[in-house]
Amino acid sequence: MKTKIIVVLFLTFSTIGFSQKQGLKAAAKALKSGNLEIAADALKAVEAQLGAADEKMKAQYHFLNGQVLAGSAGKSLEKIEAAAAAYSKAVEIEKAAGNSKYTADATLKLQTLRQSLIEDAIKAQNAKDYKGASEKLYLGYKTNPQDTTYLYYAAGNAVNGKDYDTALKYYNELKDLGFSGIATEYVATNKETGEVEPFDSKQTRDLTVKAGNYIKPEVRKTPSKKGEIAKNVALIYLTQGKDEEALKAIEDAKANNPSDTALLQAEADVYYKLGNIAKYKEIMEQIVANDPENADLLYNLGVSAGRLGDNEQAKTYYKKALELRPDYGSAQINMAALILDDAQKVVTQMNELGTSSADYKKYEVLKKQKEDMYRETVPYLEGALKSKPDNVDAVRTLMEIYYQLDDPKAEDMKSKLKALEGGSNP
Repeated sequence: MKTKIIVVLFLTFSTIGFSQKQGLKAAAKALKSGNLEIAADALKAVEAQLGAADEKMKAQYHFLNGQVLAGSAGKSLEKIEAAAAAYSKAVEIEKAAGNSKYTADATLKLQTLRQSLIEDAIKAQNAKDYKGASEKLYLGYKTNPQDTTYLYYAAGNAVNGKDYDTALKYYNELKDLGFSGIATEYVATNKETGEVEPFDSKQTRDLTVKAGNYIKPEVRKTPSKKGEIAKNVALIYLTQGKDEEALKAIEDAKANNPSDTALLQAEADVYYKLGNIAKYKEIMEQIVANDPENADLLYNLGVSAGRLGDNEQAKTYYKKALELRPDYGSAQINMAALILDDAQKVVTQMNELGTSSADYKKYEVLKKQKEDMYRETVPYLEGALKSKPDNVDAVRTLMEIYYQLDDPKAEDMKSKLKALEGGSNP
């Protein structure tokens, strides 16, 4: 009796093994012919018996299932996630078992899936579908948790889409992971434009330098994004009316980096938003005192002050940056833009005047102010063009200013603009 039981059990397991092999074979064949429905049905039959399968069959099942899910996913993020999980499971099983039959193909298909996901996220972002971009980028992160950059950009898109709760969730996840965003960049200076440009690898950069198109190869670290993240978290809290939480977020971030420039700047921005201008200026002065000879820092402070609407403070920083680096093209352009912004306000006042004698006199005073402002911008724009002669916007702006000032150099700028625009009329 005992012998018969053993034979029966043996026959049962043999039948199960045969059924699984046939099912996996049928699924593979259906996938080759592009029949996803048949492949899915075959795998569904195998799934019920998967617990009794050996590791090779389990790996094959997940590999084939990943293809079925990916092939039928369309725009379904749920199916894309399931496909990625299936490919990862196949790799995981083979790694544990010491096999590698499906590992290479599963890894490649997972990478292709992830690449397509990120490309779709970029398209969504460009179309200002920030919610869609955020969801796709977050899934890109989940399919490869080692690449936390996807999570960072997912949070940024959530902010742009005003989905603040999701953004906070992602930012807190980044905080828990210890994300800094610091990366190594291989850069070189473009001989034609004078701009420092990054490359995707050291090898690519070295090849362009060897070809003679670039000079001054360097390695640099990208700035930490912790300050930006802390600022965004704080600004989200401000938007939600949670002022105390906003300042606490900054203080928490400063605990380990009390002198971090980005964090101090974020704190200053929060105080500005709260209307505490005295505290804002105090922190900004502290930032400059920490590194008074850093032209890039002063430039960044100018940009920050300008974004907050403090144009006079921004001008102060740009002027200091230019004292340290007289050929700082970006600072020159931004200085000119701020002065022209002030000039436009004067033009608005001129347009609002009436025709009385008093208005006429005021008009003449304002006209002189406007022309003085235009003259003030000229050295900055001319300086910017020395470092980047093909800056079309700078050329056009300078041309228009010369015309306003009845300066004969306007015609030279007109010819230069025409040449830069390929012969078209300005």
